[in-house]
Amino acid sequence: MGRIFYVMGKSSVGKDTIYNMLVNDKELGLKTIVGYTTRPMREGEVNGREYFFVNEDELKKLEQAGKVIEKRGYNTVYGVWNYFTVDDENINLNENNYVLIGTLESYRNVRDYYGNEVVVPIYIEVEDGIRLIRAINREMTQNTPKYEELCRRFLADAKDFAEEILDELDIKKRYNNENLDKCYEEIKGEILRLKQ
Repeated sequence: MGRIFYVMGKSSVGKDTIYNMLVNDKELGLKTIVGYTTRPMREGEVNGREYFFVNEDELKKLEQAGKVIEKRGYNTVYGVWNYFTVDDENINLNENNYVLIGTLESYRNVRDYYGNEVVVPIYIEVEDGIRLIRAINREMTQNTPKYEELCRRFLADAKDFAEEILDELDIKKRYNNENLDKCYEEIKGEILRLKQ
């Protein structure tokens, strides 16, 4: 039976970087489960790589078909953005291991759908000051920086990733990403151990 390695953490901890490293690591051979979102595509993103970008009507059709495993909506300064995971029949746990990226809420729903023995949390963290500097630096590279949204996400993370929620979900292992290479090697080692 394969596993789903679920990458998560607060904004600007390096989730996307680590996720992409895991995806591209031939030794691990992990398949991807690409999430869906109704938010606008950011510069540099590709539809079907970071997310499948859909509109609200497409989301409703997927919900009516019973294909949405989990969904969470964020009331941003630009309106509600939905993020969700779809059972789009591309997951074969008898033959493959997968990597997925998301939030604690989505992790809970995917874990409940597939089971504790299948879904493995990969929780990444960084000290808040470093995280904020990273977020600002990333936003400054955008043609139209969205600082208000950055601040909203940063404050929402304190609530969304509260220690009591991590305890409730039994997420004990943490991967500190102040040093990317060290963090990645630790995560890779754990995945290789669990794949055996």
